[in-house]
Amino acid sequence: MIPIERDNIGSILPLFEGWNETMIWSCLQGYMGKAWADSAESPRSARIIVGDFCCLAGLPCPELIPALSENLPHYPALLIPQDLSWETCIEQTCGSFVSKFQRYSIKKEPGIFDRDRLLSYVNAIPDDYQLTMIDESLYHMALDEEWSKDLCSNFSSYQQYQSMGIGAAALYKGRLVSGASSYAVYREGIEIEVDTKREHRNRGLACACASLLILRCMERNLYPSWDAHDLRSVSLAEKLGYHRDTAYTAYLYEPKK
Repeated sequence: MIPIERDNIGSILPLFEGWNETMIWSCLQGYMGKAWADSAESPRSARIIVGDFCCLAGLPCPELIPALSENLPHYPALLIPQDLSWETCIEQTCGSFVSKFQRYSIKKEPGIFDRDRLLSYVNAIPDDYQLTMIDESLYHMALDEEWSKDLCSNFSSYQQYQSMGIGAAALYKGRLVSGASSYAVYREGIEIEVDTKREHRNRGLACACASLLILRCMERNLYPSWDAHDLRSVSLAEKLGYHRDTAYTAYLYEPKK
């Protein structure tokens, strides 16, 4: 297994061709993540890891499935196979350390968003909450708690987040309780991450934060891409104006510690 450096990233482009996934674009465009392959010169198998996502492409290769022996600084929680042959490889290699489930692609349709509808969701936030954009103090606040760390954790510093990322937050008594932020970035936009602290759910906070983030992305000419972990995420996406595309297979990965 060979790390693929950015100046050689073109060697694995054909293996991921047609895979409409922003995490892949983020890495291939040199913004985030890392790539590996079975060969630097003529790769037939490759993986890309961005945050919790590990996307596996080309011919199935068990050596590319993350293992504790690699001593990675962060182990991806989700394995995303390109096709059925990779599904078989994952199941045979990982056994009881993976759980198969369905995620949902959301169509990427620039120009579909209704500004007035999004503003109505922003303005519907309960009176005891405050909406704002994520600044340096909120960036660090998000990283301090398990429920919110994915809002900013794929950025190495606030300076990088300020330069490349964007996010909206809901505050209660000055504390972060909900947010929508850039999980990953690519040339044309961002991949949205939405999280709400358990005791503040079902109050429209996720919808309000996501609406504000989409509006700010529209102002910057960034596309706010959405990929749904479950049907609740699909429902929120559709409320915001997105349309569901297709279900796809993913694996929750919990290697033995």
